[in-house]
Amino acid sequence: MSAGAALGWRASWSIARRDLNAGFRGLRLLLVCLFLGVATLATIGSLTASITSEISARGQVLLGGDVEVAMTQRQASPTERAAIGALGTVSDTIRTRAMARRTTPVAGAPEAVLTELKGVDATYPLYGSLTLARGAYRPLGPQDAIIGRALSERLLLQPGDTLRYGEANFRVAAIIADEPDRVGEGFTLGPVAIVSRAGFARTGLIQPGALYETKYRIRLNPGIAPQAAVDGLKAKFPNAGWEYKDRDRAAPGAVRFFERMGQFLSLIGLAALVIAGIGVSNGVASYLGQKRGGIATLKILGATAQDIARIYLLQIAAATVMAVGVGLVAGAILPVAFVALAGDLLPVAPGLGIYPLPLATSAAYGVLIAFAFALPPLARARTHPAAAQLRSGVEDGRGVDRRTGVQVAIAGALVVGLALVTAREPIFAAAVLGAVAVVLLVLLGIGALVRRIAARLPRPRRPLLRLALANLHRPGAQTVALVIALGLALTLFVTLAAIQTSLNAEIDRAVPQRAPNQFVLDIPSDARDRFVATVKREAPEAKLNIVPSLRGTITAFGGQRVADLAELPEGAWFLRGERGVTYSDVLPQGSDLVAGQWWPRDYAGPPLVSLDREAAAILKVGVGDTLTVSILGREIEAKIASLRQVNWDTMGFNYVLVFSPSTLAAAPHSLTATIEMEDANEGKVSRALLGAFPSASIIAISEVVGQVRTILDQMATAILISASVAILAGIAVLVGAIAASRQARTYDSVILKTLGATRWQILGAQALEYALLAATLALLALGLGGLAGWYVITGVFEFGWAPDWGIVLATLGAGTLLTLGIGLLGSLPLLSVRAAQALRRL
Repeated sequence: MSAGAALGWRASWSIARRDLNAGFRGLRLLLVCLFLGVATLATIGSLTASITSEISARGQVLLGGDVEVAMTQRQASPTERAAIGALGTVSDTIRTRAMARRTTPVAGAPEAVLTELKGVDATYPLYGSLTLARGAYRPLGPQDAIIGRALSERLLLQPGDTLRYGEANFRVAAIIADEPDRVGEGFTLGPVAIVSRAGFARTGLIQPGALYETKYRIRLNPGIAPQAAVDGLKAKFPNAGWEYKDRDRAAPGAVRFFERMGQFLSLIGLAALVIAGIGVSNGVASYLGQKRGGIATLKILGATAQDIARIYLLQIAAATVMAVGVGLVAGAILPVAFVALAGDLLPVAPGLGIYPLPLATSAAYGVLIAFAFALPPLARARTHPAAAQLRSGVEDGRGVDRRTGVQVAIAGALVVGLALVTAREPIFAAAVLGAVAVVLLVLLGIGALVRRIAARLPRPRRPLLRLALANLHRPGAQTVALVIALGLALTLFVTLAAIQTSLNAEIDRAVPQRAPNQFVLDIPSDARDRFVATVKREAPEAKLNIVPSLRGTITAFGGQRVADLAELPEGAWFLRGERGVTYSDVLPQGSDLVAGQWWPRDYAGPPLVSLDREAAAILKVGVGDTLTVSILGREIEAKIASLRQVNWDTMGFNYVLVFSPSTLAAAPHSLTATIEMEDANEGKVSRALLGAFPSASIIAISEVVGQVRTILDQMATAILISASVAILAGIAVLVGAIAASRQARTYDSVILKTLGATRWQILGAQALEYALLAATLALLALGLGGLAGWYVITGVFEFGWAPDWGIVLATLGAGTLLTLGIGLLGSLPLLSVRAAQALRRL
């Protein structure tokens, strides 16, 4: 090789390939870090895409039609029904909550279970098929019912048994294996039972003011587009207060939940990949440190800086391609295993498939992160002369050159840009990435500060302590990398503990000590006194709160129509469909008046409404503004008379909208009640109420809390699994920092052993070094981890912040011991190094 003669890419690859003949032994850390990050991102992205794609692909089946028109507490008039029927074939269903009861008691079975009762016509289902555990589905007779497996198990019912709804008995004809429109029906509080429309009418559940929902699913005639059908119905019946869905948005709530959860978990995965990038940098630095003799030799023989860059860039690229490729394979396969483990927890069973977009995005992240973090150590190998390469173990080298800095900045900008472009909520994504960047910069600054302070401290008399302090600032020290590794790992431990304990506390806080035992729905409005007497007869100590109950949709606020908005305001969940409304002549329990005045008891003027303060802030309206609500197909424009602080955690009746009594008292409605009583009286009260009010539904608070706890536990598990990858990445960074300083520590170990130091003294110095760093970082990790956990709980989940600090501190202590143990395990090989062999290699 002549001086100044640059090697081409082919010759550089030939040298790089020969150097890799022994395998990727020196680049294992790079392989592990990239694999963890890419596999996590690809798995989360593929699983999210598979669920949302399945929901979109099965839109007609999940919805039960091309278009759905839904209305509450009423059925379509003949004119409305004719207009809906003109669009195509219509399936008419009706749905309500109702108590299912066995007609003959059985040991071990409860007397009644809250269920979702659905009445269907002969054309149901328009799309898909209703699958039974045995036999084929045929239109049901007035006496027949088919029930979900959960209801069968809870009431110990089998085909041929009899159950009762309201005033009618039904024969269990079959057990439902798959209800095609289950996801499209939305959230339910109990298992399902299906009867015919004629059978539904037999129950007597539909009383004036009863809470029920009617849905008209339409299989459109050829040539009619779903959006055109919806627009036509809206134009023909602008004030009907209907809710519309089409096959492209069959389950918007489910899609929205999984997209947001997927984005959040993907950002956690991206943060893990960024953390793993530091491990990549340490791994490349360690690998190039092992190759410094070869690099110096190549430079002495005339290799240019570009030659060195090409040779080792090709090796790093080969390792990156392998790690990314294996990570993508894992990301494509793991969702299948996850779906198998999740079972019925997912709303749909995603099919097997390869989803190119999340895989390509994960691969791009992996390549960019590898490029950004591998360039600095590669630049030092490229720009440092041969002499500096050979002295790198005993003296600090120069930093990276400007060109490398620009390249790293471009790669980082591409990572951020890719994250923002692919994010459903770019602002949220930017906040998460910004937080990760701030944490890394803070740790970077602290690492540099620790190194500088250690260099200026007076030398302790104790040799081990003096050696531990020297290790923090001597040439080749990996103090900054160790601070980042330990700080990230400890911060993540604190974050996870804070999130987990806050989620657990949310349930305890959401259920106050004197929460109601039961909710009772669909009490006839003229039976208030009889209801009170029935409850008091069985539980004289019971405290009752009885309120009128209706359903309404906000159609306009502050002079603008909701239908005309291009996008709903952030946080305006109450604008999505119908919500509960009530009326009262006094301020409701669980509310505090914060603005305006409450109307007099005998008020009989124009409609007034009291609005939740948070809802008013989101809609940017206040006292004196107008609000239009569609109730039972009639639009009511009311003036906002007051704003209330609604205490949602009372587990009582908390309504966003409360009207003046004169506005709604004459409308058909039912009553809803909460009962607070001794636990021992719950069974007696339930039996008495079901006997006196067959159409009423009873909801036990314990069942609601159980469902909420299950959901929160699932969310916490998903966060734990994703964040565990970040912890593994942090541990990989720690291992990489130890590997990057292996040669310098080997030199120290050999010199100390030559001077008479024992193995335990050398290990003790290492332990002191890590203990000093951990003690320095513990308080910081507590602050940063607590801040991250607070943001996730309050900003993402919108829950209250209530971590168990005892568990958090215990987790921090355990995490500190774990990371210290890993650090010491990484130092054990240094104790077995023989002086003669090590000195010959040095």
